[in-house]
Amino acid sequence: MELNIDISKEYALCLEGGGAKGAYQIGAWRALREAGVKISAVAGTSVGALNAALICMGDLEAAEDIWKNISHSKVMEVDDDKAARIFDGSARLYDWIQAVLKYASEGGADITPLKELIAGAIDEKTIKEGKISFYLHTFSVSEMKELDVDVKEVEDGLLPDFLLASAYLPVFKHEKLHGKSYLDPGIINNVPLDSLIKRNYKNIIMLRIFGPGRYKPIEIPEDVNIYSVEPRVSLGNILNFEAKKSINNMKIGYYDTQRLLYQLSGRIYYIDESEKECYYVRQLTNISETVMEFLNNSYVPKSTKSIYRTYMEDTLGIIAEKLKLRKYDYKKLYLSILEATAKLFKVPKYRIYTVEELLASIKEKSEREELPAFVYLILDSLPENISEE
Repeated sequence: MELNIDISKEYALCLEGGGAKGAYQIGAWRALREAGVKISAVAGTSVGALNAALICMGDLEAAEDIWKNISHSKVMEVDDDKAARIFDGSARLYDWIQAVLKYASEGGADITPLKELIAGAIDEKTIKEGKISFYLHTFSVSEMKELDVDVKEVEDGLLPDFLLASAYLPVFKHEKLHGKSYLDPGIINNVPLDSLIKRNYKNIIMLRIFGPGRYKPIEIPEDVNIYSVEPRVSLGNILNFEAKKSINNMKIGYYDTQRLLYQLSGRIYYIDESEKECYYVRQLTNISETVMEFLNNSYVPKSTKSIYRTYMEDTLGIIAEKLKLRKYDYKKLYLSILEATAKLFKVPKYRIYTVEELLASIKEKSEREELPAFVYLILDSLPENISEE
């Protein structure tokens, strides 16, 4: 695979806030690191600030371990079993009401465990003496303004306070930090892109996780290149701090970043392909007349045109509509049919495939009845020499 990004340049990372969804960003970091992408700066809000601190420390394995072993009780004073039942939907209504009343009476969830997590995981000296610049966003309730903090200029000993200040969600119990009150700034600016733009960084990679909050509008200068990595599936609830979910979100972040780095195709899968349009035309038409007629009868049963004209002019268009493709070319149509077929057969999603490898995986799982008609377009075009390994 060829990189779609110039690794001779340095890049700044913009890390969005989003609570438990933040594991995605650590998976993305692994992909960037494996590709040799050089990071010169990070800007983070809320969990993005916490992950930014870990990135500045440079210990990927330690960062992954934190997320692999995360739990509700490592963030808040809660019972993990009860919290798990609430998030998986098995909790009784009584449990919900009891939890809400408890936190309301206490002024919010006690995040002493989060304080301890930050204290144990963050090495302030390493961050300040490192080569990566770090900008943290929070909102000062005491001053009623958003703060864009250059961490290297923070008074020694206060970095843990500022990291906590950036992550102070409204549901958490609030305490003053070094004499001031703070709040998670997500409602004002959850994607701190402006922090990097105003400091003249020219190549910026945004690691989106779509946490609740505001994406502050900002004018992008013509000489600034923005690359966005973002999930196409739900990362879950921002308060669902479960290790299993975090491990999966790291995996999603890793492969989504591979999609950017190597310009992979696919809406569902990650497909390494570089064929021209004519290849996909052949793939769509390399089927028997029997299957072509079957497809036509399935989608355009009363056509008076020839089999081939009906197929090319009508049937493929109807298939595109069923796959919710508004604008498409033959490449996009074929890959969408291929992905829909692979999904139907439950082909594993998280790996990088060539078209031939995805076809081979489909062939392995194709013994099934009552399939949508379009699937036979793929099954009938499978080469006989595809490996079944």
